[in-house]
Amino acid sequence: MPKRYELTVSQWRKIEGVLPGKPGDPGRSGRDNQLFVNGVLWVLRSGAHWHDLPERYGKWKTVHKRFTRWAEAGVWERVFEHLIKDPDNSYVSLDSSLVRAHQQAATGKGSRGDQALGHSRGGLTTKIHLATDALGRPLRIILTPGQRGDAPIAPDLLDGLTPKRVLADKAYDSNAIRALIRAMRAEPVIPSNPTRKHRIPYDFEAYKVRNTVERCFNKLKHFRRIATRFDRRAIYFLSFVQIAAAILWMR
Repeated sequence: MPKRYELTVSQWRKIEGVLPGKPGDPGRSGRDNQLFVNGVLWVLRSGAHWHDLPERYGKWKTVHKRFTRWAEAGVWERVFEHLIKDPDNSYVSLDSSLVRAHQQAATGKGSRGDQALGHSRGGLTTKIHLATDALGRPLRIILTPGQRGDAPIAPDLLDGLTPKRVLADKAYDSNAIRALIRAMRAEPVIPSNPTRKHRIPYDFEAYKVRNTVERCFNKLKHFRRIATRFDRRAIYFLSFVQIAAAILWMR
């Protein structure tokens, strides 16, 4: 695969200090961290099976095991959160998107619901819930089974954010969500659900820019490992989404 699958020098410098294996860290040295991360990016971008990892990145089993260990230790989440600096808080947009799960994601023990897998119109799916800043960069990422509604996830997406406006479609139209947004001293820009007896006015011109979150989903799904879910465990799929989100912040 071409070098475009790998981090540039400037991108690498933005995250190398967050990764395990620095001088003074307990455990083994991370001298090969950059090679390892580039191997993970190859899998993320290509959508290929771990078995197909090019030999230049090392043994696939070793790279895969290290990826899962970092996922369980929260390393990929820390990298993503480290890069969220100076978000544009003029508004935050909320939305969700379904990802179809490959049949290999449905194998294994345990409840599918525990692994953010569920049945929806697209078959066996996972739903990615996303909050983005005014520049369309990811701020919050939450996974649920595909049939889960959008509105119940909104409080967790908004937790700790400080926007001036919150833009969301009518799936988020509830009195509770509107009250939560106002308690944040922000303006809800949400069209009324058709079931409302009395429509609530909203800033239609401001609502037009809600498509930033839709464009963000489009960018995330350019990473083939996100466009289709192959991972059995939700934590591994979420880690891939977090890595892709981190790449968007480094562009």
